[in-house]
Amino acid sequence: MASHDPSWELYRSFLAVMREGSLSAAARTLGMTQPSLGRHMRELESNLGIALFARSPQGLTPTDVAHELLPHAKAMAAASAVLRRTASASHDDIRGVVRVSASEVIGAEVLPPILADFRQQHPGIVIELSLSNQFEDLLRRDADIAIRMVRPTQDALIARHIGKVALGMYAHQRYLKANGRPKTMDELATHALIGFDREAPYIRNMRPQGLPFIRENFSLRTDSDLAALAAIRAGYGIGICQVGIASREPKLVRLMQADLEVNLDTWVVMHEDLKRSLRNRKLFDHLAAALAEYAQLRPGP
Repeated sequence: MASHDPSWELYRSFLAVMREGSLSAAARTLGMTQPSLGRHMRELESNLGIALFARSPQGLTPTDVAHELLPHAKAMAAASAVLRRTASASHDDIRGVVRVSASEVIGAEVLPPILADFRQQHPGIVIELSLSNQFEDLLRRDADIAIRMVRPTQDALIARHIGKVALGMYAHQRYLKANGRPKTMDELATHALIGFDREAPYIRNMRPQGLPFIRENFSLRTDSDLAALAAIRAGYGIGICQVGIASREPKLVRLMQADLEVNLDTWVVMHEDLKRSLRNRKLFDHLAAALAEYAQLRPGP
């Protein structure tokens, strides 16, 4: 029998071990030492009066009971996240921290002037900017606001469509002066192309247009959009760039515009629990308005 009800901290540790698959990985995730986490597991087992893990030199193996408890522990974690969001959203003071998640290129090339303008209006708000091409989980509160090129499907998220961000094919004037300007797909295939190491979704969208964008054709391969953009600016070759970014740089030349028309639907997303938070709502509205203007940029060739 259980000696007393376990604390949420013990269940949180249990959930981390189940998610990560080992004490060492879970300890890193929680910022704990492995011995402390091991004590948490033994204390939880003692409180519940059951064995949650079979122990061996290879590590911990969850028992059937542990798997049965897992969905309930996840529900507790979700409830804890709701409590944190509600407590955070209850403050109407236009101060505090807002965490924003965006892709590398949006975060480094597009957001800085937008956030600088917001800072002038709301100096009491601290912004944490998380840049990754992987989606952070808004339901788990990994971020407060996210900018995404894929429409979110979770009912608990508020998504505002800000338009379509245009992509074009660009090269630096220096590269074109040395190598000539391609006018056909066949000519394009003979040039130094900058592209992915692992295929991105927008590349698949370009294939029907006949572009020679397959991994084997790239002279420079990188999964970093920032590295690809830097290579275009350096005159390495021809690559894909957001039209709005290239419009600020007269030495970047758009190529074969009639043959390439790719537009990425873009959303600003926030958890619905945060709409009562003035600081989150202010930044959400500011980002949506500024990015809608950015998405409208459509310069000529």
